[in-house]
Amino acid sequence: MAWVRSMAKRPWQISVKLLVVSLIVTVLGFSAVCASVLISMRHSAQELAHQTLENVAATVDADVSRTIELYDHSLQVVAKNISLQELAGVSKPMLQMLLFDRTATASHFGPLQVFDAEGRLRLDASTLDPAPDVFAREEFFSIHRNHAHAGLYLSGPIIFHGIPSIVLSRRLQTGDGHFGGVVAGAIRLSYFQDLFARLRLADDDIIALVRRDGMLITRRPLDPELVGKDISHIPTVERMLTTPSGWFSGKGLDDGVSRMFVWTDNSRSLVVVVGRSWQTIFGLWRQEAIRLGAILLTLVVFVAAVTVVLIREIDRRARAERRLEELSITDPLTGLTNRRRFDSAIDEEWRRAQRSRSPIALLMIDADHFKQFNDTHGHQAGDQILIGIALCIADSVHRVGDCAARYGGEEFAVLLPGLTALDALTVAEAIRIKVERWSVDQAGVTISIGIAHLTPNASVHWSDLVAAADKALYAAKEGGRNVCVVASCKELSRVTELPATREAV
Repeated sequence: MAWVRSMAKRPWQISVKLLVVSLIVTVLGFSAVCASVLISMRHSAQELAHQTLENVAATVDADVSRTIELYDHSLQVVAKNISLQELAGVSKPMLQMLLFDRTATASHFGPLQVFDAEGRLRLDASTLDPAPDVFAREEFFSIHRNHAHAGLYLSGPIIFHGIPSIVLSRRLQTGDGHFGGVVAGAIRLSYFQDLFARLRLADDDIIALVRRDGMLITRRPLDPELVGKDISHIPTVERMLTTPSGWFSGKGLDDGVSRMFVWTDNSRSLVVVVGRSWQTIFGLWRQEAIRLGAILLTLVVFVAAVTVVLIREIDRRARAERRLEELSITDPLTGLTNRRRFDSAIDEEWRRAQRSRSPIALLMIDADHFKQFNDTHGHQAGDQILIGIALCIADSVHRVGDCAARYGGEEFAVLLPGLTALDALTVAEAIRIKVERWSVDQAGVTISIGIAHLTPNASVHWSDLVAAADKALYAAKEGGRNVCVVASCKELSRVTELPATREAV
């Protein structure tokens, strides 16, 4: 019955494999779509953050540049007018009015001041009587004294007249081109903090102004320990000071938070740097990733549950179909193959033997005096005899391709492909002896066996083999029963009876 299990099992295995593969492909496809969407969303979040920070940097840069340009214009006006000879004899109040009349004024701007070549304060836009301070050692003064072409110079953060500021200065020259002093003014650091405060920024965003030599002018959030610090040694800062614009990923100097830093350089003295943490940049993306991940996990669990349910249902149906298949080809009393399946099997094996030119043998078995036994002991006892004979037959037939069947009533058939007459006789004798020994306690029921054997060809049909085996069985009955008789292989119409003894071969 191995072929029955194989035929019933194969469609079930294919169905389960197709189901599992289909569901896995579905889950993988959905996962690929989700992964693609998440990757696209992550890239979009990064691009949006880059564009936003770039806009913030450009806004700060434009405001700071405009402020410095306005203040520098005032410095240039003073530097140009103070050297005019027409002002040599003008009184101090008039001179102050003429020099500082058009200078820029704002709450965050310090007053313009003029220093002579020795660094002494000569003029102050805020008063006619400036304090006699000397600034010869200050950086904003010495840079112009030592370098004639320094142009506009922005100092580092200093306390200028008691207020944290940066000083903007220009060189003054005498009529013969020598150093004549410095005109300077201050922009208070509070200006930058107010500017930063007007921007809509996240709590952990950073804005910094860096001088072109790498000095940190100011930043948000303000950290006094970092203001004025030289950060030019940091590799990313070196790149920032040599490239007009761009971005990099780095960590904050004070908190170590990983951020995207975007910078823009207006080719003046300051570089604007804006930073936003990756945590903030990918915050919304991370929420979407968690949401999609939860949906995908739910889908996987659902698919797994559906797969288990479907596999169980397919298994149940496969077992039911296998049982129905077995019932359709199995004799319900003996458990052997029934007549319908036997006819199909002998036809298949006959064709195969015909193609391979191999022999095929058939045993026709009949219970001796079964009708008499059935009438005497009843049908139930008769059924037990048939079951016992079937067990003896099944116990003697083991090869793949062999087919043992209940042919009808008390008659059985055993198909033995590939066996010669002698081999088939050996199997028949084994069956006969087993039945005889078993039936000692069963009122001595025995069997008679007819054996037919030939190599199929185009001139004969398998029904001829069955007819020959029937004739041999009839000869066995006529010969006294409980014997095995082999039909002639040369002429199927003639039956040759072997000696009716258990030792006969």
